[in-house]
Amino acid sequence: MTRYESGALAPADASADALYDLGIACASGRSAPADLVSAHKWFNLAAMKGHGEAARMRREIATEMTDGEIGQAQRAARDWLKAHPQAPAPVARTRVAA
Repeated sequence: MTRYESGALAPADASADALYDLGIACASGRSAPADLVSAHKWFNLAAMKGHGEAARMRREIATEMTDGEIGQAQRAARDWLKAHPQAPAPVARTRVAA
C-alpha cells in the first residue's frame, strides 16, 4: 500500500477540495514518486463530491494509464467508499401549519 492509499489521509468527511488536493499530490510526484492509480482514485472521489476540475483531471491522467490501472483505481475508490461510509445527510424538517 502506498502512502497515498491510506485512509488516514482522507477521512470520510473529507471535502471535495481535500480529495482533489490528494489527487494532485499523487499525480505530480513532488513529495513522492507519481502514483497515477492513487491520483485517479482521489480525483474520482473528489468528482463524486462535486469537484468539477477533478473529473477533468481524472480524464487527463486516464490517457496515461492502462485499462488495468484504471480498473484498479476504480476498485480502490469503491473500497475507500465502503471503508469510509458517510453519515446520511440530515433530513430537512418542514413545519406543518396547524
